Amino acid sequence: MVASDNAQPFGISMHPPIAEQFLLNQVPMRYRALFPSLVRDARAAAAMIARNEPIFQTESAKANHGRLVSWAVDLGIETLIKSGRWPVDYRWKPFAKPTGKYLEVRLSHSVMSVSQVTDPTIQPRDVVFRQNARLNNQPTFGFAEFDDTRSTIGLPSFLLIHGRIVRGEEDHEFVHIGVPNHIHSRNYIYKTPNLMQMVHDISSDLPPVEDTETEAVLSLKDDIEKWRRDNGYE
Repeated sequence: MVASDNAQPFGISMHPPIAEQFLLNQVPMRYRALFPSLVRDARAAAAMIARNEPIFQTESAKANHGRLVSWAVDLGIETLIKSGRWPVDYRWKPFAKPTGKYLEVRLSHSVMSVSQVTDPTIQPRDVVFRQNARLNNQPTFGFAEFDDTRSTIGLPSFLLIHGRIVRGEEDHEFVHIGVPNHIHSRNYIYKTPNLMQMVHDISSDLPPVEDTETEAVLSLKDDIEKWRRDNGYE
């Protein structure tokens, strides 16, 4: 059963600090810094294909150029993982309806999907796999850090969103990683600043991932490990 967009579950509010801490642990700064150039390269590759292949110069193809960009970003992320530069796993999962597959990045204690959007302030359109994924976030991030009623019903889910806004002379590219609110209309529990504005030379002496393991993050990871054991999740 999907919660009503007008209902506030259990009379509580979301807790962005926990979500922010956990996201930093799962996707540290040194790996976030890889995404700006990845997205720029993907856009350049899509533009080159569109220029060189007549089939992509038809009006119908021009109207769907965003698909080329999405595929190029997916390939960039897949290549990043395969090369070992981003030491995580991934898989291609089928949509609820047999219309294709989407890329799911498998982090140590969470998952992340990727979406091209036109507005970075709102969640992408509501589809089944995103709906199911974000429902896992409410009991995980919906309570105070050490509330005994907090529970884990699945792997927390993140969303990497990317896009470009062109209005007149304004040309604005963005990449964010968000923790979707389980109520679609409430958008994000937490969302990073625009990663396209990160300093690209990330020093190798950044704090190790272990330093992001606050007591709250460790407690949450323990809960997730217990859920995995109890549910036979590999």
